[in-house]
Amino acid sequence: MLVHALVNSARSFRRTSLLSNNQRFYATTRTTVLNSSWRNKASVAALGATVLAFGVLSAKEVYCDAVLEDKKRRTEGPITDSDPMRLRMEAFVKGLQNRIVSDIEQLDGKQFTRTAWERSEGGEGITCVLQDGNVFEKAGVGISIVYGQLPKAAVEQMRHDRGKEISADGPVPFFAAGISLVIHPHNPNAPTVHLNYRYFEIENPDGTPKMWWFGGGSDLTPSYLFEDDAIHFHQVLKDGCDKYDKKYYSTFKQWCDKYFFIKHRGEARGLGGIFFDDLDDKPADEIFSFIKEMGNRFSLSYIPIMKKRMNMKYTNEMREWQQLRRGRYVEFNLVWDRGTKFGLQTPGARIEAILMTLPLTARWEYMKEPEEGSREEDLQEVLKNPRDWIPLN
Repeated sequence: MLVHALVNSARSFRRTSLLSNNQRFYATTRTTVLNSSWRNKASVAALGATVLAFGVLSAKEVYCDAVLEDKKRRTEGPITDSDPMRLRMEAFVKGLQNRIVSDIEQLDGKQFTRTAWERSEGGEGITCVLQDGNVFEKAGVGISIVYGQLPKAAVEQMRHDRGKEISADGPVPFFAAGISLVIHPHNPNAPTVHLNYRYFEIENPDGTPKMWWFGGGSDLTPSYLFEDDAIHFHQVLKDGCDKYDKKYYSTFKQWCDKYFFIKHRGEARGLGGIFFDDLDDKPADEIFSFIKEMGNRFSLSYIPIMKKRMNMKYTNEMREWQQLRRGRYVEFNLVWDRGTKFGLQTPGARIEAILMTLPLTARWEYMKEPEEGSREEDLQEVLKNPRDWIPLN
């Protein structure tokens, strides 16, 4: 699901030039979504994440006013609260990416490699990658801002996979913006972490949103169980959720536990966090404030854990266990993650970009089970029976 996968896959997009005002044509669209509750629109939201991550476009050309109007607005000065949500989300994820990259670089001592791209049709992205660092084996932090078109085939794919009643006469103009990261440390005592926050809207021909929603979340995946780390991570997330809705943490925590579950293993991928899709239950400004709150809490949730664990001693046996746990991480991403599966089936997608979430190294051993009473067994017990690390109410 990594948003920064779009950076490389964008190179495969068919290049076209923007038309002048008197040449521009509009794509009229009809999109029907039955039952507009969060979960009944989840397939549309997941599709939005997929489009953002992998840059899915159909062969036809579709334009709307949003591309040119937003480009003009950027040249006029700083983005303010009176601007369209598209531009406000774009400004936020760019700033958040810079802050997170700076925090990780200070911890590691090695700088990220940055790759930037632009699309003539509208949109841009930046991928920041740190590989073989002093603390982190692999870290990727990417942003994408994309104007494009939502193909009917993409909607049909999500309807088939998720069983949702969605129909669309396309192509449908859309906008997507978001930030996504995955970080894999060297030390087996230190946990892997994932974060993704995004905004998606389907456009009217005049550039106003026909439909919009937010999605995202953050979760922790350790190789060894430190209960205080799990409590700290979840408490930081809950404190942010509680500022906006006392039901958010409980709902999104359970959603996370359900989504990041390796069904063929009967265990969770990690210790969870929060996860949500197609969030539109409140005014857009209010949800945007919530998204900013949660994004800005990343360093608070993760950096203190890393500072405690990154220099701890470990054995070769612990390293082997870490490799086995990373194997489970790979299994989830390749077998169950909706964005990864959709991207791998998308013509023209850049495979290297789609697999950016995976660690540099992993291991699979036949019939490997942890020893009874071991620390490895302690972690496996929690993964098979997810806990509520802090009170849900």
